[in-house]
Amino acid sequence: MPDVTIYTDGAAQGNPGRGGYGVVLLSGPHRKELSAGYRLTTNNRMELLGVCVALEALKFEGTNVTLYSDSKYVVDAVNQRWVFGWERKGFAGKKNPDLWMRFLRVYRRHHVRFIWVKGHASTAENNRCDELAVAAANSGDLMEDTGYNPE
Repeated sequence: MPDVTIYTDGAAQGNPGRGGYGVVLLSGPHRKELSAGYRLTTNNRMELLGVCVALEALKFEGTNVTLYSDSKYVVDAVNQRWVFGWERKGFAGKKNPDLWMRFLRVYRRHHVRFIWVKGHASTAENNRCDELAVAAANSGDLMEDTGYNPE
């Protein structure tokens, strides 16, 4: 089973506002791009949702994944192990518990290493994810982010 490289990005206009995520999955000669847009959401939700969707798209359990994201929110929560403490406390007082629980379910099925990249810089695939996310947010086919809670 080949290793997989994933790039993800999320975007929201207004935060909260229209939003979208973009994903690029690379494995050997294979490339897959995913994106979707939402009527009302936040940037952090789109960043995290993109990661969830990307990991859920993997065909084989136990895949070795290197995941690049420009979201400190997501990368630090995992690399600093904060999300596991949040989980132990039932995500009390934390935003986006629905997505964090979804993330942890799929994260535990694979071997994932997170790497933070600077957004809107020289990382071509991250820039492509941003293009996908913005295009999805601007599309006429926007979904409802049923987990968004405007507290």
